[in-house]
Amino acid sequence: MTEEEFAEFYARSVHRLTGQLYVMTGDFHEAQDVVQEAFIRAWGRRRQLQRDLGPEAWVRIVAWRLAISRWRRVVRGQRAWQRRGDPVSGEGPGPGLVDLERALRRMPLRQRQCAALFYVCDLPVEQIAAETRLATGTVKTHLSRARAKLARELDHHAYTGESRDA
Repeated sequence: MTEEEFAEFYARSVHRLTGQLYVMTGDFHEAQDVVQEAFIRAWGRRRQLQRDLGPEAWVRIVAWRLAISRWRRVVRGQRAWQRRGDPVSGEGPGPGLVDLERALRRMPLRQRQCAALFYVCDLPVEQIAAETRLATGTVKTHLSRARAKLARELDHHAYTGESRDA
């Protein structure tokens, strides 16, 4: 891929990939950061990006792995602070938090990832399986459970006007 082709690829896909990673991570700024980092890494491999799943899938996979690594680092840091004994302060979610985002955050990570790849990225089950290194049956199971969980969460909120954790 030439420099011009890479620039076109970036312009064509950066917003779509950021939106996809936002749905997967639940954090827009984190999505922006990991997508940018993935594009930086892709720049160094731009000649090999046409192989396998294609350049957009490569960037999405790398961005997802970066997000997971960052998440693990944050969790380890939080645990270290808790062991230290200092009080942890944190604000609750703001009033602008939408029901769908809350429901997505309650999903197990793999379910959320599969649902985002299927519904937001519009990827077929086989490509999701290739990107996540899961069996196609496992992807289908995650999608089925994600749909059921979303339906329960959103129906409960619509009926009662509150979230399940309230």
